Amino acid sequence: MSRQPLLEPREAYALWATSYPAHAHNPVMRAEERAMLGLMPGALRGQAVLDVGCGSGRYMLHALRRGAARVTGVDLSPHMLARAGTELAALHADAPVALVQGSLAALPLPDAQADLTVCGLVVGHLDDLRQSLTELRRVTRPGGTLLCSDVHPIGHALGWRRDFKSGGLSYAVRHTPHLYSHWHAACEGLGLRIEQVLEPMLDPADVPAGAHFDRMALEVPVALVFQLRRAP
Repeated sequence: MSRQPLLEPREAYALWATSYPAHAHNPVMRAEERAMLGLMPGALRGQAVLDVGCGSGRYMLHALRRGAARVTGVDLSPHMLARAGTELAALHADAPVALVQGSLAALPLPDAQADLTVCGLVVGHLDDLRQSLTELRRVTRPGGTLLCSDVHPIGHALGWRRDFKSGGLSYAVRHTPHLYSHWHAACEGLGLRIEQVLEPMLDPADVPAGAHFDRMALEVPVALVFQLRRAP
């Protein structure tokens, strides 16, 4: 059986955007999201929230539900930003929201603009973890919080791919695994304090009946989730 074509993120999300919902839509994303939302403050009133790699806007929607004063989403893909705009307009037409096209490698944003910066399942699309964290730190105010997640590197070791379907065909998105040791070294060098690390597991209840998947996925963590603090 041939493997799916491996696409660069920009090309992949151009294909995926039309069917990409603004919520966690597979068991891995649900596990990741439960961990991320458990770390996100329950009340964000008066705070500016930045979602880097916002995709279709799922964490922007969560931030708005928790009362964020201002929410900004950045994504490399104009197709995903269009999707996010549609979702946000439908549910929060009058919300204080901005959408910006740009890369995590060089965010087109001013310094220290966010009280809370969220980056969900994005850093693995870039090879250079330190550069990604440098930019996330730059746009977060001193003393601010960063919530970052990625697919757990054990998945890469087991041969898992970030795959999707479009037009009846299957594809995979290029992904670089970043080990915990890489995160630790990068954070230490940048003055980012690691406050919490979560390694969520799949909930068997999220797996559809009859699904074909590697049963090992129920035995190992599927995501790596960090709560970081920028030094004051």
